[in-house]
Amino acid sequence: MNATQLKSRSIIRLRAEESSEDVRGFLQRLVTNDVSGELPVYAALLSAQGKAMFDFFVWAEGEDILIDCEATVADDLLKRLSLYRLRRKIAIERDENRFVHWSPGAIDGATPDPRLAELGYRWIDDAPGEPADDAYLAHRLSLGVPEGQSELGDILWLETNAVELSGVSFEKGCYIGQENTARMNWRQKVNRRLVVVPLDQSQEKRCKADYPELGYAVDHLRVADLDPATLPDWQAAGITA
Repeated sequence: MNATQLKSRSIIRLRAEESSEDVRGFLQRLVTNDVSGELPVYAALLSAQGKAMFDFFVWAEGEDILIDCEATVADDLLKRLSLYRLRRKIAIERDENRFVHWSPGAIDGATPDPRLAELGYRWIDDAPGEPADDAYLAHRLSLGVPEGQSELGDILWLETNAVELSGVSFEKGCYIGQENTARMNWRQKVNRRLVVVPLDQSQEKRCKADYPELGYAVDHLRVADLDPATLPDWQAAGITA
């Protein structure tokens, strides 16, 4: 099965340049999920107000950390992470020799998507392959899962279904945007959600992204207006809980 590479994804490598540096500890204080334990995990870098700026997967490779992110925003994410590095001896750079792969079914050495098992399996390899981006996009949207800056950008992280998709930890310490995110969770003030809808039901003023060739759109809708019966099970469970 050669059509597995997600050419729309890139790898950013974080590497300690001195033995005293703690790469995981550096990232732990920035992102929404706990990267101190088993990886990969799904996470995001937020604005101070708790809005999504970048979403990605965090992997371990030895002592290094690999960030599997959208290729179109990789340079912007790299620059943002470098701002927080200050004078720490941590190299942050694109790794052009590592490639993200995906399969809808199990593959030896691949890892189930940490958001939702039905999303398939991911792995990082030093060998490229034929593109699987179209198949991945269709599969992801069919499961109602939003992703990427065009769909999530500038939306409060909990409104992107981050809890249901295991993209946030409420047990870890502080991170950028943590205060507003935690307040929304404890007060149960998630009033809107990103929802994948049939294109002919999309609301122009609420549409974040549309995919005419697939018949889908991603809308930012009021929870009060959603019918759980029309939502995927994973999303309906979070709204009705």
